[in-house]
Amino acid sequence: MRTSAVWHLAVLGFLAVLAAQMAPAAAAQSLEISDLFSGIESADITLQGEGAGASVQVDLIHEGKRMATRNLAVDGPGTWAISWPAFDAERGSYDCCAALRQNQTMISKRCVKFYYGGAEPIRFDVRDFRADSRGMHLAISARDSTVVDIYYMLLQGGKAVYVTREHAVPIAGSYATPIAKDYAWKQILQKGLYYEGRVKIVELNHNQTRAFMNPFEAVDDALITETYQDETGASATVLGNSRVPFVGYLRFILYQNGSLLNTTEKRTPVLLSGDDETVEITWNSTLEPGIYQLRTVLLSQDGSVKDLEENVIEAEPLQKINATENAEKSGLPTGLAALAMLSIVLMRKRR
Repeated sequence: MRTSAVWHLAVLGFLAVLAAQMAPAAAAQSLEISDLFSGIESADITLQGEGAGASVQVDLIHEGKRMATRNLAVDGPGTWAISWPAFDAERGSYDCCAALRQNQTMISKRCVKFYYGGAEPIRFDVRDFRADSRGMHLAISARDSTVVDIYYMLLQGGKAVYVTREHAVPIAGSYATPIAKDYAWKQILQKGLYYEGRVKIVELNHNQTRAFMNPFEAVDDALITETYQDETGASATVLGNSRVPFVGYLRFILYQNGSLLNTTEKRTPVLLSGDDETVEITWNSTLEPGIYQLRTVLLSQDGSVKDLEENVIEAEPLQKINATENAEKSGLPTGLAALAMLSIVLMRKRR
C-alpha cells in the first residue's frame, strides 16, 4: 500500500511538471493567423488568440520566386499592414504566404493567391485617396452599380490602432461622377507622431478587393470661421480642424491710419475637429469716430500662424438724444421713450 501511494504521488508530480512545461507552448499555439490579404503594393495580416514574443514572416511569391519578404515582431493579437517594395511587376498570378513562429517553431501558416494585371473588368475604381490628421478621404467610382464593404485602418508602427468596417456601401454606376467618402479618426492623435491611413474596399459579389495606404504626420490645426467687430470690441469663432488637440490663441491688432493702437491676445479653448468656440475681447474704451483696421490672427502654441482675417471698423458718433424731450414731442410715456432710445443705441452698436 505504501509503495502504491508513493508511485501515485510520483505520477502526479510528473504530470504537474509536464503541464508547466507545455503551458507556454499551448499559449503560444493559441495565437494564429485568422486573415491575410495582399495586392501588388501592400498586404495586411490579422492574428487572433493569445500569446506574445512571436514573429511573422510574410513573403510575396511569383512563379516560385520570392519577390519580397517582410518580418514582423508581434506582441499578441491584432492587425498589421506592410508595403511591398516597388518593382517591375509582371502580369500573372502571385502568392502571399505568412508564417507565424514562436521560438523558431512555426505554429500557424496561411497563403492567399491574387492575379495582377488581369483582363477581368474592374467593378470599381478608387479615383483618389488621402489620409491626414482629420481622417481618410477617398473618391470611388464604378462601371456598374455595385455594393462594397469598406475597411478603415489607422496604423502606427505598422500595427492597426483601430479598424472599423462600413458594410454594404452602394456605389452608383458612373466613372464620370465619383462618390466622395470621408472617415474621421475616432482617436486623439499625438502631435509630431507619424501614422498611416489604410483603406480596403471589398466587392464580395465578384471577389474584388483594392487597398491603399498613405502615411502622414499628425499636426494640430484650426481656422477662423466668423469675426465681429465694432466700437466696443471684437470677437472671433475658431473651428478645430484636426484630431490633434489645438491649443492656441487669438491676437487682435487694431490700427488707424497705419498706426498701431491696440494689441490684445486671448487663449482659445482646446479644440478637436468639429469643435468651435467664440472668443471675445473689449477695447480699453469706446473708439472715437473714424475708420479703423482690425487684423485677427489665429496662432498655435508654438507661434505659427494658422489663419487670419482683416476687417474695417467704421466708428460713428453716437447721437445724444434727450428721452424726456422726445417723449413730450411724441406723446409717449417717458419710460417707453427711454426704452426706445436704449433699443436704438443697442442696434447702433451691433452695426
